[in-house]
Amino acid sequence: MKAILISAGIGYLLGSVPFGYLLVRIFRDADVRTTGSGNIGATNVARTSPLLGLATLFLDSMKGLTAVGLVLILFPHARPLAFTAAFAAIVGHVFPIWLGFRGGKGVATGLGAFLLLAPKAILVALCVFLAVTAAFRWVALASIVATASLPVSMLILGENRGSGGPVLDIRGNLIVVTPLTWILASAFLIIAKHHQNVRRLLTGGEPKFHLKPK
Repeated sequence: MKAILISAGIGYLLGSVPFGYLLVRIFRDADVRTTGSGNIGATNVARTSPLLGLATLFLDSMKGLTAVGLVLILFPHARPLAFTAAFAAIVGHVFPIWLGFRGGKGVATGLGAFLLLAPKAILVALCVFLAVTAAFRWVALASIVATASLPVSMLILGENRGSGGPVLDIRGNLIVVTPLTWILASAFLIIAKHHQNVRRLLTGGEPKFHLKPK
């Protein structure tokens, strides 16, 4: 149980660093939450500055990757703990303690978090994301479809193996949490955070992505 708390703590604390907010505050002296969609993620930051958007994408991905990498170093024989850290990093980005638990949607952080754990599935998800974005220019739609493809690709490509046995002990009851469990939970959280985008897509009100507002 101690190892689980350590892994989750590392993931959450690293994931909760709001790079998009910090970059716009430092370099533009503005609050990114008051512009565009109000999100702190790379897409909304890019509407203010394409360069800062790319930096946000990179840093948000790296915090997920770093969290997983640290847990793999600390617990090299307990792969499910790294998946725990990956999910916790996404939770940290979505609900950062530093911004009153109002953060981003977790796509870039999830990309980095699962890169070391399911690289082939991540590659498929990236291809799906780029294809949908190119076809429709709706980043939200591309994010949702790519995220939904991740658990499926993980199963098909065999990257769901290596559960390592029980990892939770709650009042003497051992619960097996497999890598697929964490990736499904992560996908559900990311897609759920796009609920407003889904509503706008259905009503025709979702704006298409432009690097600079017209």
